[in-house]
Parts: sequence; C-alpha cells; structure tokens
Amino acid sequence: MNSLVPPRSTTVQPRRWRRPLQIAMAVSAGLGVALAGQTLRNCRALPSVTVRKPTSEEPDMSNNVGTRAGQTPTPTIAVLLPVRNEQRNIRQCLDSILAQQGVTEIIVLDDQSTDDTAEMAAELLGSDPRAQLILGESDPPENWLGKPWACARLAAATNADVLVFVDADVVLEPSAVVASTDLLIAEGLAMLCPYPQQDANTALTRLIQPLLQWSWLTFIPYRYSMTAQPPSMAVGNGQLALFTRDAYLQVGGHHAVANEVVEDIALARALRSAGMRTAVVDGHQIATCKMYATDRELIDGYTKSLWQAFGPPVQQLSTLGLLAYLYLLPPIALSSSDRPTRVSTIVAMAAAVVGRGLVAHRTGQRILPEVAFAPVAVGGLIALTALSTYRRARGQLTWKGRRV
Repeated sequence: MNSLVPPRSTTVQPRRWRRPLQIAMAVSAGLGVALAGQTLRNCRALPSVTVRKPTSEEPDMSNNVGTRAGQTPTPTIAVLLPVRNEQRNIRQCLDSILAQQGVTEIIVLDDQSTDDTAEMAAELLGSDPRAQLILGESDPPENWLGKPWACARLAAATNADVLVFVDADVVLEPSAVVASTDLLIAEGLAMLCPYPQQDANTALTRLIQPLLQWSWLTFIPYRYSMTAQPPSMAVGNGQLALFTRDAYLQVGGHHAVANEVVEDIALARALRSAGMRTAVVDGHQIATCKMYATDRELIDGYTKSLWQAFGPPVQQLSTLGLLAYLYLLPPIALSSSDRPTRVSTIVAMAAAVVGRGLVAHRTGQRILPEVAFAPVAVGGLIALTALSTYRRARGQLTWKGRRV
C-alpha cells in the first residue's frame, strides 16, 4: 500500500515564495520605470554650460562677462588650483587654465608635494602677470583635511569677486571659466558646479565613474531641487566649482567644512541652508576630468569617501539596500520559472539599462557596452562602499600619503 502514496512534493518551497517574489519584482519594475522616467525628465531639464563662438559679424564677448545691457560691471575672477603630487596632471591642467579668457588671477598652491609638481608649476606659470604660486610648508591643522585646508588658503589669497576651484585632473576649454561665470551670475547662484565629462579608460573606471552623474540624475528631481533648493537635495562637484566671494565667506568657506571628506556637497548644503541657491549643471562641453588612471587608484579614491557619501549608518544601509533591491535582485530573479516574475524582472532590468543610457547620452559618456552592465556597476559601488566602511573602521583610509 505504501507504494500507492504519492511522493512528497518538491515544489512546496518555491510555491511558498512565488507570490512574495511576484510582488517584489512587480514593485521593483514599477519603481525602475518611474526612476527611468524621472531620469528622462532630469536629462531634459539639465542646463549645459556651452561655449558660443562669435560669428565673423559679431565681436568676441568672452572677455566681457556681465557687461551686456542691464548687467553689472565685469566681475574679477580668480582660478584656484590646489595640487599635491600631481606631476602627471599638472602640465595639461595648468596649460588649459593659463589659456582661459577673462580671468583676473591664477593661484596655485602646492601642498608639500614630494614629486616635481611645484617645480613644474613654477615653470608653467612663468612670467604670466595673473599667476601666483604658493608653497605650502605645513601640514593641515588638527581637525582639517588636506584639500579643504589648501582651498581655504587659496581663497584667502585673493579678493576676486568669483572664486573658481579646479582640480588638477581637470582640463578646461579656453572659454570654460568665463562661460561658467556668465551662468553663475545670470542665474543668481552662490555656487555652480559644471560637471566635467569623466575620462575613463579602464574596466572599473568605465563601470563606476559614470555612476557619479547617474546617481543624482536618477534619484533627485532636478526641477524641484532647483526651484525649492532643499539642502537635503544639494549636489556639488569639487572638480570644477564656482562661488561668488560674498556667499562663500558668508557660510565660512572651507573653514565650515574643514573635516569633510565630501566637502563639495557639504558646502552646497551649507549655502542652501543659509538661503542661497546652488546648482550642478552639465559641463561636458567645457571640461574633462580623468580622476583615476588605474583601477587601483579608483578603489583607493572611492574608499576614502564612500563611507560618508550616503550619510549615517542607518541611512547608508537603507540606500544600499534600495540599490540592491532595484538593480541586483532582478538579475537573480531572472532564473525564476514563474512567468509574471520573469516579465517584471525583464522590465526592471530594461529600466535600469535605459536610465544609464539616458545619462550617458546626456553627459557625453560612452553608451555601449557600459550601460548593459548597469547591475554590475551598482554591485561594484555597493562593494566599494562596504570596503570603505571596513577601512574606515580599521583606520586604514589614506589619500595622497595622508590619513583621512
């Protein structure tokens, strides 16, 4: 008689989880489509800093920012470049700065470089009457990180109306500064960050670097952020950042963010909290930035700051959990034998790829094959955040030879 008893079903466990998985993937697909729609709206709303070349019939006004009818007199502009062990980048960066139109001052601060950065900077600056080289001879004071300390000293060395901070791995088009200043003044902004095109040529940099722009173009409603200016939605980018001097000093400048690893976003939040307006715009036509030349540099660079990028631990876990749910769970759920689950999974994955593709197209990045690996890129970001948190806990974070 025992032979007539049907064997115990082996599908009890899959059936038990089928409905919850269907719901989870349907929600993931819905959120993914909504975020892709928001990304499309953001890409359309995002302004660009462009360089308009004069025609043969009109004069070149690039040296006369702010002098059009009804505007205030031309502001003085200081380009401020902090450098430390940048001999690989200094020549190309500084050549592009020296070629800038409409710039009053160019100040370089060498922060105790142990390579030939200072010597190269002195040679490049030469006898340009706008140029000044400052040699930093002391370590940052207690509770200061290196970059905010260098930027604070640079700001203190000028009385210019507009302060333009540039990283040494950035290369500018000749009218980049004057065009950006024009937009800063026209929009009544306290801080403007034209986001450079990210130059990536290794496996990890091509996967991870585009996520910088993708993150805020996906999750922050750009029009609302620009209209309401909530500090929680402030975005900044220290690669190329312009400030009106009055606004910068009003919030304490880099003194107010002395110990902040992500000092650009901290400054944007401080300005918005003080009732002033900030903006990040597309700047891929006027600037390029090669942050990391190797995958090892990218790992070290990201791990120095990602532990802080998503806020306190609870907020960090929530953010990483959401990213995993939206972008890592769908590829896993694709193996499900349940048809509704597979359909939702395909929609979720397609939405992720479309969102990445929209940002890549809008910001001048490569589209293929990078966007097809959107889930892999997000997985890499999560792994780098975990590594950053681990290194932070063990006191192993360093950058440019200094402990972070």
